[in-house]
Amino acid sequence: QVQLVESGGGLVQAGGSLRLSCAASGRSFGSYAMGWFRQAPGKEREFVAVVSWSGGSPYYADSVKGRFTMSRDNAKNTVYLQMNSLKPEDTAVYYCAAALGIGSVYDSEYDYWGQGTQVTVSS
Repeated sequence: QVQLVESGGGLVQAGGSLRLSCAASGRSFGSYAMGWFRQAPGKEREFVAVVSWSGGSPYYADSVKGRFTMSRDNAKNTVYLQMNSLKPEDTAVYYCAAALGIGSVYDSEYDYWGQGTQVTVSS
C-alpha cells in the first residue's frame, strides 16, 4: 500500500512558476514508477509526466515539454514537478500516481493516487 499526498498548488500569473511535491508513505516507494496527471474542469484526466523507479530520464506530454521538469528523490520518498512558463491552459487539478513497473501514459495502469492539488493560472 502506498499513500500519496500532493502539495504546492496555488494561483499564479501566466508566465510564472510553481513546484508541486508528492510525498509518499508506505512500502517500497523506490519500486514504483511515478506519474503526474491533471484534470481541467469538464475535461478528462490527462497525462503530464512519468519517471521510472530509478529516476531515469522522465517522459513528458508534448503540451508541457520544455516547461515542466519532473524529478524524484527516493531517499525522501518524494517526487516533484517544477512548472515554469505557466499558461492559463495549465489550470487543472494535478494528481500524482504510483505504478509498479516502468510507468505509463495511461492512468488505468496506475495503482495508487493522491487527492490532487489545484493549480490555477491567470491570464
